[in-house]
Amino acid sequence: MLLPIGDDNRDRSRTPYINYLLIALNIFVFIYWQHWGSDVNFTFAYATVPGEILTGTDIITKTEVLKDPYTGQLFELPGLQRTPVSVFITLLTSMFMHGGLAHLLGNMLYLFIFGDNLEDTMGHMKYVVFYLLCGILASLTHVFSTFVLGQNLLIPSLGASGAISAVLGGYLMLHPSRGVHVWILFFIATIPAFLVVGLWFVFQVLNGMGTLGGEEAGGIAYAAHIGGFIFGFILVRMFGVSKLPPKRKSIWRK
Repeated sequence: MLLPIGDDNRDRSRTPYINYLLIALNIFVFIYWQHWGSDVNFTFAYATVPGEILTGTDIITKTEVLKDPYTGQLFELPGLQRTPVSVFITLLTSMFMHGGLAHLLGNMLYLFIFGDNLEDTMGHMKYVVFYLLCGILASLTHVFSTFVLGQNLLIPSLGASGAISAVLGGYLMLHPSRGVHVWILFFIATIPAFLVVGLWFVFQVLNGMGTLGGEEAGGIAYAAHIGGFIFGFILVRMFGVSKLPPKRKSIWRK
């Protein structure tokens, strides 16, 4: 298991204000509006529901009591709530909500490590537009894959993972040889970004096979991860860069 804990920031010249703001907004929404994830009504009102995006209508459902096929236990599944804004706005609001504390912390760790370098290279305004646009495109990838694969169109999706996947795709394009510090078992090593990010993407594809094959893979929208990564990889150059990344020597050499 490779857990990124930092990267080489010695050449960073800009303070990543936008990246810090995005992290702060995600934390604020989770604590203040989602009440640490316990406010299910708020979450189900502002999360992206594929069926709503495809039809352009707000769908409200009743709370159901379901039985877990593995444990036999009964649990309550809250119904979809009224969305006070246009359902298409949920493509944006869902990017700042999370399903739990672990979900939030994992996403913010990756955004903190990789987002600042992308902002440093692209500039503040281009970075925020890139982040939001790719996040929306990642959500649309999930919506349309859900439709094409015949999955449940009423299951909400939320989280910054799609946008952060785009950040990783852009990072791989702009900084493939940058050293990333990772925690491997009991050791900390520095390896090239193309290995760390590349392995992360392969992991998403492999774990998304269940989803791509028509089954839901652990409640994770892997299509959004894959779509976000691809859009980020492609679009980062189209946005242009205000600061070209310097030529770097391979970290395999001293």
